[in-house]
Amino acid sequence: MPLLTTPALPPGALAGHHQPDLDAGDLFLRPWRPEDRPAVLAAYADPDIRRWHCRAMTDDEARDWIDTWPRRWRQETGAGWAITDGTGVLGQISLRAVDLPEAQAEVSYWVLPAARGRRVATHALTALTAFGFDRLGLHRIWVRHSTANLASCRVAERAGLTAEGTHRAAARHTDGWHDMHVHARLRTDTRPAPPPRMRR
Repeated sequence: MPLLTTPALPPGALAGHHQPDLDAGDLFLRPWRPEDRPAVLAAYADPDIRRWHCRAMTDDEARDWIDTWPRRWRQETGAGWAITDGTGVLGQISLRAVDLPEAQAEVSYWVLPAARGRRVATHALTALTAFGFDRLGLHRIWVRHSTANLASCRVAERAGLTAEGTHRAAARHTDGWHDMHVHARLRTDTRPAPPPRMRR
């Protein structure tokens, strides 16, 4: 049956352009490369990343994970970036559930242990949110994380994503069902102040 609303964003909002690098102050975000595979393997061997993202990876799976991102961009279902400082990969950030008709996307991020405590994820999320609103034309960008993941909560708050509520027992982790916090920003929200310079 036909919808009574028109899509908020037309097809081609992503696929009609090359995936860009994004400036995040002292950091930049770039599309994943095959040579980034050791960083992805290291991430999914880290206990904290495994705890919150609930997955592990073999070498072949890390290669396939990297290979999926260009296809997801072309299919307009997702977009992933490596967070770098010019010397190596510090983490990842992605739009993992792009919905062009509704002009919204969910964000996912992780940071490698050696780069934690420097607000890497906050700077990356601020840059990605600006890109999503200003260049993609998204209406809503949101993050969902376990209520036990206090670090992720701080990242979302510092990047200006408002806490909207709790989804009860909404995600299964290795230790059982977790309540999930939801944070979001709308394009019409007041822009937050830029985050402090990244810690060295």
